Amino acid sequence: MLIAAILTLAVGTYTMRLGGVLLRDRLELSDPLQRLLPMAAASLLAALATTAALTEGAGFAGIARPAGVAMGALLAWRRAPFVVVVVAAAATAALLRLTGIE
Repeated sequence: MLIAAILTLAVGTYTMRLGGVLLRDRLELSDPLQRLLPMAAASLLAALATTAALTEGAGFAGIARPAGVAMGALLAWRRAPFVVVVVAAAATAALLRLTGIE
């Protein structure tokens, strides 16, 4: 079942990408809409990341995961190397879980 869902989403994604390429010359967007589309994509990505960081299943993921994500976001904002961001975020979440804070 999971493989079927993944394949369906993959086909849908590539179909939308192909549609964008094929319709580029046939569809004309207004200037305000062209300026809005990148912001809409960024807000959708932020919403997906927030949902993944804060929830597990149907409930709240606990404190450790959002704290790790916040640490990673802070280090990424400060332009730390990618490896440092990932290791610090994982270490933050792991240390909080080790101390019993979930």
